[in-house]
Amino acid sequence: MRRTVLAPLALAAVVLGAQPASAGAGTGWEPAPSAPWDVDAGLRCDFPVHGEPVIDEVMKRVLDTYPDGTAKRVAYKGDLVVRVTNTETGAFHDADASGSALVEHRTDGSQFWAVHGPVLVGVGEGRGNLPRGLYIIDGVYTMDISSAGYKAVNLVHGTTDDLCARID
Repeated sequence: MRRTVLAPLALAAVVLGAQPASAGAGTGWEPAPSAPWDVDAGLRCDFPVHGEPVIDEVMKRVLDTYPDGTAKRVAYKGDLVVRVTNTETGAFHDADASGSALVEHRTDGSQFWAVHGPVLVGVGEGRGNLPRGLYIIDGVYTMDISSAGYKAVNLVHGTTDDLCARID
């Protein structure tokens, strides 16, 4: 089991280290901008939350496709800082989500992520093996997202930072 987890992470490290984040045309890396988002009270935190990138230099590279041309495996890397704001109070936290990931998109709509570094993850009530919330998960880990949206985070080595508590 451990070898199964580490093999995708080793592959991600090799693939993601191949080009600098500023690499563009001709390298296969292209910008992957994040859109601002809003979440109603009770879905992730007890209060409504707004998220908006303040630094967004994320790049993606499609590594493999299905016969119909849709992405099968995609690598992501680059700096991303998201301002997460409690819209009731105005309290905010600038969350560093600058991790790198190798994401496998499965034909049933599920995904498997092999991650190194921090990524912002939202979990709904009963929709993951973490309690409802918004988290920066940092370290070396995998995340299996079912086609129904259930998120199973498996930390090899890392931490979770509860963003709801930071902006409450």
